[in-house]
Amino acid sequence: MSLSGTLMKPKEKTDSLDVIPTHVAIIMDGNGRWALSRGLPRMAGHRAGTENLRSIIQACIEFGIRYLTIYAFSTENWGRPPTEVQGLMKLFESVIDRELQELHDQGVQLRHIGRLDGLKPAFRQKVLQALEYTCDNDRLILNIAFNYGGRDEIVCTIQRIIEDGVKADEVTTDLVKRYLFTSGVPDPDLIIRTAGELRGSNFLIWQGAYSEWYFPPVYWPDFDKEQLRLALDEYSHRERRYGCLAGVKD
Repeated sequence: MSLSGTLMKPKEKTDSLDVIPTHVAIIMDGNGRWALSRGLPRMAGHRAGTENLRSIIQACIEFGIRYLTIYAFSTENWGRPPTEVQGLMKLFESVIDRELQELHDQGVQLRHIGRLDGLKPAFRQKVLQALEYTCDNDRLILNIAFNYGGRDEIVCTIQRIIEDGVKADEVTTDLVKRYLFTSGVPDPDLIIRTAGELRGSNFLIWQGAYSEWYFPPVYWPDFDKEQLRLALDEYSHRERRYGCLAGVKD
């Protein structure tokens, strides 16, 4: 569905937020369309998207969000034109070089979910060094889903469980969670997908089973602090039931 489709309308601004989610996940969609709508090449949109991420990270810290997961590059994104993939790899590498110290100074801990296969050795090493450099920070945990796919994560989880010799009757929900890429991270309370597309796109399939979803009709480079506040305000008025009836405990 496009931006002209039926989307959730933002609520009017309120003075305060009643409930702050612990974990927010974002599918940062619409960079290419943002650029094309302005007569710019798609890579200009991706660059604008990375610039916007800086302000959203700062906003998450200000709002008191503890975990932020961003969908940076999916396992399916390798199928994009080679020139775009190469441009994205260079952009990601430049972001690490440019932003790492500032993220560290803000108390952001970087974590990677997905696989680092397919990356050039120098880039892979740079990613690992960034994770190590920020590993003691705890103001905001930033999970970067890079070369990530929900189905691939589940397959990898099953493979590792089998490799460890776990018996079938020993497999539980809690055990599976320990083998996921997000082990130790609470499931997302709120998943935001920008640009008005109403689909999950293989993102956090297991973890998002009972997440609240929000679909703002703006491209990612235009999703600013105020747009995030609107999403949080909407979330604070949701009633989360987890498959149960409201007010029923037994």
